[in-house]
Amino acid sequence: MDSKIQQLTEVIYNEGVQKAREEAEAILKEAREKAARIEEEAQKAAATIMADTRKKSQEFSRHVESEVKMTLNQAISAMKQQIASLVTMKAIQPPVKELFSDHEYLKTLISTIVKGWLEKESFDLNVILPDTGKEQMEKYFKQSLAAELNKGVEFSISQDFRTGFKIGPADGSYLISFTDDDFMNFLKAYLRPKTNQLLFGEGK
Repeated sequence: MDSKIQQLTEVIYNEGVQKAREEAEAILKEAREKAARIEEEAQKAAATIMADTRKKSQEFSRHVESEVKMTLNQAISAMKQQIASLVTMKAIQPPVKELFSDHEYLKTLISTIVKGWLEKESFDLNVILPDTGKEQMEKYFKQSLAAELNKGVEFSISQDFRTGFKIGPADGSYLISFTDDDFMNFLKAYLRPKTNQLLFGEGK
């Protein structure tokens, strides 16, 4: 009787151990398969991330390169304009300054413009002179433009500019400016294309 119980016990034990071993193997197998799937998915995700990162890096590199080129071109263009302006101003500033500091020339120019204006227009005229040398200029025009002064020509003084003059209707509806700065700006704009061509070979 004891022998049968012992045999039965051993069978049950062996079956239990075998079953436990099989379950453990099944669990390990499933765990290995899950680990393999996780590793495979992780590798795929890493590959996707790397590809996306590489693509974004290339796009960023192209964008930065484009920005650098554009900024460089703008800087070069601005530098060329500055050089051209400096060269042009060096060329035109001395003669223009000399011309507008010549009071005799300005007297003749103003007289010619006033007389020509009054021949074509009937409205009163205002001539604005700078504060510098005003007594000399006023005295001259009272003598040389006496007839025109009686026709409605007025002279006034301004401290807003130092050389040249401004002229326009007495009602102030508009003014035409003849200062050294006006002439230099006009000549600078006119000569800039030629200067750029001479300096940088542009506009040929």
